[in-house]
Amino acid sequence: MSFRIAKPLIYSLLTTQLAGCMVGPDYVRPEATVPTEFKEVKGWKQAQPRDNVLSGKWWEIFDDAKLNELEEQVASANQSIIQAEAQFRQAEHLVLTAEAALLPSATLNGSAQRFVAPSGGNFSPVGGVRNTFTNSASANWQLDLWGGVRRQIEANVDNAQASAATMQALILSSQSTLALNYFQLKILDEQKKLLDETVAAFSRTLEITQNRYAAGIVAKSDVVQAETQLESTRALSINLGVQRANFEHAIAVLIGKAPGQLTLPSSELTTKLPSIPLTMPSELLERRPDIAVAERQAAAANASIGVAKAAYFPTVNLNASEGFQSGLLETLYTSARNYWTLGPASAALVIFDGGAKNAQYKQRIDAFDASVANYRQTVLTAFQQVEDNLSALRILEEEAEVRNKAVASANQALALTINQYKAGTVSFINVMTAQTVALTNRVSSVQLQGSRLAASVQLITALGGGWDLNQVPNSEQIGGEIKWTDYVNIPGVDQGKSENSASTSLNDLLQFHIVP
Repeated sequence: MSFRIAKPLIYSLLTTQLAGCMVGPDYVRPEATVPTEFKEVKGWKQAQPRDNVLSGKWWEIFDDAKLNELEEQVASANQSIIQAEAQFRQAEHLVLTAEAALLPSATLNGSAQRFVAPSGGNFSPVGGVRNTFTNSASANWQLDLWGGVRRQIEANVDNAQASAATMQALILSSQSTLALNYFQLKILDEQKKLLDETVAAFSRTLEITQNRYAAGIVAKSDVVQAETQLESTRALSINLGVQRANFEHAIAVLIGKAPGQLTLPSSELTTKLPSIPLTMPSELLERRPDIAVAERQAAAANASIGVAKAAYFPTVNLNASEGFQSGLLETLYTSARNYWTLGPASAALVIFDGGAKNAQYKQRIDAFDASVANYRQTVLTAFQQVEDNLSALRILEEEAEVRNKAVASANQALALTINQYKAGTVSFINVMTAQTVALTNRVSSVQLQGSRLAASVQLITALGGGWDLNQVPNSEQIGGEIKWTDYVNIPGVDQGKSENSASTSLNDLLQFHIVP
C-alpha cells in the first residue's frame, strides 16, 4: 500500500479530528464592576467635541516640540520594549508549536548493515559476509478527538495576545515615565531660574545691609544673617543640579541611549495644561492595555481547563510506514523490495495515576478563579487611577488659584518690608521672614505647576493613552505569515529579527567542519 492510496483515508481522519468534541468550558468574559460615570468628573473641563478621543501620539496634546522628539524614540529604541517585542514573538511561536500537534509527524529512516551470517545446522544455508540496506518513511498521528490540542492552541493564542498587550502597556508606561521625567526636569529648570533670581535679590539686600552697617545704622549681625541667607539660597540652587542630572540620565535610558549621549539644555517652561478628552467608564475596558492583559490571561486559564480535562480521555495513535529493503544497493529501489505497514493503531487510557490528573484539573480551575479575580482587581484599579487624577487636577487647580494670590501677597509684603527696613522702622529679621515667605510661595507655585502637569500625564495614562483593544492581534494574525519551509526541519532558514542572531543558514548546514 502506498501513501497515495492512504491519502483519502488521511483526509477523512483529519476531518473527523477537526469535527471532534472539545471538552472543557467555553470562555465567557468575566463580569466586572463598571460605574455609569466617573465620580470626580463633576466640574471637569471637557475637551472640545473634535478632540473627544486621545490619539496614539498622546504627548502631542502638550504642544512641546522637544517632548515630541523624545517620545518618538521610545517605542523603537527602548531596550525593555525591544525585549517585550521578542517575548511576544516567542509567544507567537508557541502557538505554532501547539498547532503542529494537530498534524502527523513524518520521519525518513535509512540504514546500512554489514554482517557475517552463520551457516549450517538450523542457520541459513548460505553463510559469509552479507549486506542489508533499508530506506523507509514512517508517519505517526495522535488524533485530537477530545480537543486537548485545540484547547492548548486556544490557550497559547490567548497568552500571545496577552503578551502583545503587555508590550503595549510597557510602551505606554515608558512614554508616560519619559513625559513625567521631562516635565520634572523642566520644573527644576524653573526652580533654578527662580532661585538664581532670588540670589540676585538677596545680593542686593546684602549690599543694602552692608551699607547700613558701614553707616552705623545696623549691627554686624544683620550683615551675617544676610550673608547666611544668600549662601543658603545659592546652595539650594546648586543642589538642584543633582536631581536634574538624574532626570536627564533617566530620559536617555528610556530612549535607548547612554546617559552621556544626551544633553537637554535648560529652557523656559512654556507648556500649558491641556484639555484632556475623557471616555465613558465602560469604554475604559477597551482602552487600557493592562486590562486587556488580565482579560486574555483569564481566557488562557479557561482554555487550560479544557487541556486538563482532555487528559481524562484515551489517546489514539495511528502509525504507517513504507520503505525498501535489500541486500544489494543497486536493487534497493525496486518494486520487489518494497514493503509497507499500516498500524499499529493504538489507544491508551490511564485508569490509575494516584490522583495526579484530578489534582491538575482542580489546579487549572483554581488558576482560572485567580485570573478572574486579578482581572476584576485590574479593572477596579484602573477606575481608581482615573478618579485619583481627575480629583488631583480639580483640587490642584483650586490650589493654584489660592497659591497665586499668596505669591502676589507675599511679594507685596516683601516690598513693603524692605522699604520699612530702609526707613529704619523694622529690623532685618522682618526682612528675612518676608523674603523666606515670598521664596517659599514662589517655589511652591512652580512645584504646583509640575504636579498639575504630572497629574495630566497620569490621567492620560490611566485612560489608556489612545490605545485601543483592536490593536491586539487576532488568532489569524498571531504567528505572522507561515512559509512552507516552516514545516521542514531545517533550522536557520529564517534568520529572525536580531542582527546578532545565532541562527544557522541552510548553506552552513551543508558544510562540514573537521576540528582536529
